[in-house]
Amino acid sequence: MTEDAKTTTREHIVSTAETFFGRPVEDVTAPGGESRSSFRLRIGGRSVIATLRPNFRRTHLEAHVLQSLNAHCDDLPVCLGVVGEVMFQSDVGARRLNTLIPTLDSTRQLDLAAEAVAALFRIHAAARKTDLHEIMPHLGATDAWVENFIGGIDQLQELTGGIPDSFDRNAACAAVAITGHQFVKWDCRSGNAAMGDDDRLRWFDFEYAGMRHGAEDFAWLIGDEAWPIAPDQMVDVMIDSFDASCGIPLEDYMHYLAIYTTFHAIQRLNLVTREAGRRGWASKHHIRKYDDAGRNPAFAEHIAEVGAYFSDQTTLTAPLTQNFITARDGFAEILAERLEKRSA
Repeated sequence: MTEDAKTTTREHIVSTAETFFGRPVEDVTAPGGESRSSFRLRIGGRSVIATLRPNFRRTHLEAHVLQSLNAHCDDLPVCLGVVGEVMFQSDVGARRLNTLIPTLDSTRQLDLAAEAVAALFRIHAAARKTDLHEIMPHLGATDAWVENFIGGIDQLQELTGGIPDSFDRNAACAAVAITGHQFVKWDCRSGNAAMGDDDRLRWFDFEYAGMRHGAEDFAWLIGDEAWPIAPDQMVDVMIDSFDASCGIPLEDYMHYLAIYTTFHAIQRLNLVTREAGRRGWASKHHIRKYDDAGRNPAFAEHIAEVGAYFSDQTTLTAPLTQNFITARDGFAEILAERLEKRSA
């Protein structure tokens, strides 16, 4: 986005907000950076978020999602209104989960992880009390999407030296070819949740919400390369927080989660390596501050470890485990070399 476009967008949002709220805007900041769609406004003594997305239809759908869910749970922003293509929503807090959780001790990290997982289960349950299932798009519903999702192994092959013949690509496609079962927020990376002044964790950014299995939301969180909690610990959190009212038995839910997270980890691993190749490695602080792709060798090592753990949970994905381990060891070497250079 050019500087002139940024200024025009900011001015339009401020003008729209002042008309909508009938008060002057006292301050404007861009919590995700000037290139993002949302601005934090200080107006009438309170903080609100104004969102201007490139696609106004998506903005209106997101507003409808928030309004529908607001009636049944308090784990997301309140939609304050929509004016044209600008949506106003409550500010859920400046302490983003991705920057907050690494500052805590291990016990509190697990507590916060449990809060994040429980909130997503409550959001799913709230959606079942609405008509969202009748209007939301079905995500990943085409053969092309499924084939592309599983096709991430082609890049993994380049990274790790070959996919075993025992891996059944067609069976993997069939396993994740899920029709819309229930509402999913989508894009549940830890940068899309925040702790409010009331110390309640809430999820935000429902731009890509739709219908699918349900476990995908948890795969996004567990498969966030910047997420600091080990995969086996996250499985325990999932089991402890599981909402049986979702209509899927726990064993089946966790089986699908393992398969989906395996391929989600591949997608994230490919993104990390691609962005690192294009822009170079970055510090953990930079990545968390700007909610950037996790182009840090320690984050790459972690997501490879996540992939190895979950792939090893099912016979379908087990042939890929060694590929993840090879990738993990490669990133560990890169990390060691970087640390050695710093200490030299």
